[in-house]
Amino acid sequence: MFGVEQACPLCRVALPRGPEKVFDEATRSFVLVGLLVERGYASWSTLPEWAQEELDGALSGLRAAADQGFAAAQYNLGVIYEEGHGVVRNDIEAAQWCRKAAEQGIAVAQSHLGLLYSLGCGVTQSYEVAAQWYKKAAEQGNAQAQCNLGRLFEEGRGVGQSYVAAALWYKKATEQGFAQAQVNLGNLYHRGVGVKQDYVEAARWNRRAADQGLAKAQCNLALYYEKGCGVAQSDEKAAQWYKKAAEQGNEEAQTNLGVSFMRGCGVAQSNVEAEHWLRKAADKGNADAQYFLGQIYYEGEGVEQNYEEAVKWYEKAANQESVGAQYYLGVSYERGCGVAQNSEKAVHWLRKAGDQGFAYAQYYLGNFLENGHGVAQSDVEAAQWYKLAADQGFVHAQYALGTMYEEGRGVPQSDEEATGLFRRAADEGNAEAQSQLGFKFFSGRGVAQSDEEAGQWFKKAADQGDSSAQYHMGLLFKEGCGVAQSDKEAAKWWQMAADQGHAGAQFSLGNVFQKGCGVAQSTEEAVRWWRKAADQGIAGAQYSLALSYDEGTGVEQNDEEAARWYKLADAQGFATGKTF
Repeated sequence: MFGVEQACPLCRVALPRGPEKVFDEATRSFVLVGLLVERGYASWSTLPEWAQEELDGALSGLRAAADQGFAAAQYNLGVIYEEGHGVVRNDIEAAQWCRKAAEQGIAVAQSHLGLLYSLGCGVTQSYEVAAQWYKKAAEQGNAQAQCNLGRLFEEGRGVGQSYVAAALWYKKATEQGFAQAQVNLGNLYHRGVGVKQDYVEAARWNRRAADQGLAKAQCNLALYYEKGCGVAQSDEKAAQWYKKAAEQGNEEAQTNLGVSFMRGCGVAQSNVEAEHWLRKAADKGNADAQYFLGQIYYEGEGVEQNYEEAVKWYEKAANQESVGAQYYLGVSYERGCGVAQNSEKAVHWLRKAGDQGFAYAQYYLGNFLENGHGVAQSDVEAAQWYKLAADQGFVHAQYALGTMYEEGRGVPQSDEEATGLFRRAADEGNAEAQSQLGFKFFSGRGVAQSDEEAGQWFKKAADQGDSSAQYHMGLLFKEGCGVAQSDKEAAKWWQMAADQGHAGAQFSLGNVFQKGCGVAQSTEEAVRWWRKAADQGIAGAQYSLALSYDEGTGVEQNDEEAARWYKLADAQGFATGKTF
């Protein structure tokens, strides 16, 4: 099996083979069997008879060489026991053989023994002992040991924490082209610890490792291209590197590639492709992938909409503290999408997201508390949640909190605080806040009164379709406050607001049609708009409508209808001058 035996030239008695020769022959046999397994023709536990005999002979030979103190055989035997190839896996035996080789100064064995101590495999876990063995191997130039020792210095495990020492050992390993050390050194340059911060250097070292096929480096390089950090920004190159890493099973790259397909960044937009890559990472438990996969099913764009599937993935991610998933799971419970509607569970998940600082969740929690929806009503708590979201620049929360200050609910009444919050939201384009800010200037509450400023803010809101602002624009033009007086402009803005159902504008529009101010006079149109306003409870409109029925102007005279509308106006305290 191991070749022709050598004999003594005098007595022709077979000479014992030296451990080196035994090791070489055993290794060749072991490699032969290993190739059989590697190529899928057999497994270590189900070898053909001839291969089993070859393996038994190889193991016997390795043990014989190891027993004679041959260090390479001792190390290889340790690895075989660690991996359980052809033997019952035994970490203790693996460590013992590895130690024998390490004690003879074999660098690779020293490095591996350091790893066993780091992991606590077959030995009592100890970073201190691991560092000692790594150092022995590193000083002999073993790149793996140099990299691992650098990592211990970076993390302060078993040695005094030192980024400088970490960088030193990483550099030694990178000089030998060791890919993982290149990534680690790049990370130090990125963070600016142990070396001067330099994003270009960070990207360069990750590129070197990426070119060697290291998935983590490929993913890092993709991130650099995506953000334009240390390299010229390029979504296309980012996607290319994400794909290389994703094809090697890197979860982060699979997730980011999926998101790239979702958003059409660097690749043609495709939720089908997005679903493919996100599912790979999600199935491995990646919370970000689970969240985005939920998003795809929730939106149903490019794939069949499936709220139940969305909720399934949201829940998996939410249980891993994914803040976005917690928020959307809360929204799903509130809307009854994919789950039975349950406001209490909605509040539960929104609170979890809010506690992590998610502004959307904080705002909705404030809204639920303000209205007692799914939780005990509390203006004080509502204001607290609104403030958390408002402080993050969430405009809807700024407007809501401003309203609470204006009304003194949950917070001390303060026109100044209200105005400040309305201004912050208004500056971000929130129409409701712009309208409220206009009213503040119009009334001089919390700010110096200014019709001109009022007009500017009302106009901004009105142009966005805010009916209250459109109504107030009509008032300004009617009275010539801050703008040139114009009945035509007043009627135009009231018409816009009235068409949206604004009761005050409907009443005012009825009045201008009655008088023909800025519009062609029409009592019929006046009655039509008064009726709309009256139906919404505007006492003045109810009186005008009653008077129209009483006098038969714009409508057929009807005493009963006149009396009915007089009574409704009178019930609201409008002095009709009628006795019922």
